[in-house]
Amino acid sequence: MTCEGCSGAVKRLLTRQQEKGVVSDYLIDLPGKTVTVTSALTMNEVQDILAKSGKAVKHLDTKPL
Repeated sequence: MTCEGCSGAVKRLLTRQQEKGVVSDYLIDLPGKTVTVTSALTMNEVQDILAKSGKAVKHLDTKPL
């Protein structure tokens, strides 16, 4: 993510997933170009959701709750 438009697309996507109860929480760090997602989904499922934004998705780390 390099701009507000990019982060906005990701935010809209994750907000919809949060409203469905699929995503518990998320944090977008535009300067760091990262998104942290809290969910009971697998990493692959989260990556599939984020890929729908049209942005490149790369797994950096997984931290159990």
